Amino acid sequence: MGNILIVDDSSTMRKIISRSLRQAGLQVDEIYEAGDGIEGLSVMEGKTIHLILSDINMPNMDGMEFIKCVRAKGVTTPIVMITTEGGEDILKEALNSGASDSIKKPFTPDQLNEKLGGLL
Repeated sequence: MGNILIVDDSSTMRKIISRSLRQAGLQVDEIYEAGDGIEGLSVMEGKTIHLILSDINMPNMDGMEFIKCVRAKGVTTPIVMITTEGGEDILKEALNSGASDSIKKPFTPDQLNEKLGGLL
């Protein structure tokens, strides 16, 4: 059982991810949403988050900066990037910044379950 934070500037994508998490059969208690990294940091305040799913390309504060801010606060929660950015350099930068893994859009509920099942 766990609480998940989805950080993506597309409300449609946040709904797709949320629905896919439930279809994947993952044990989810609460799903919190944020439209960018700044909002994501705000949503995290005072909550126990067990897994963070974040896009890379977002306005105001992108996913890379968001990861760095989360890690700078000493938060060790797994962060998985869900993005259309599939380039090796970008994914390597995400991992070096503190991301735990990545999932490329589009994805299936089975792919989510495979990547995230062990993190919750």
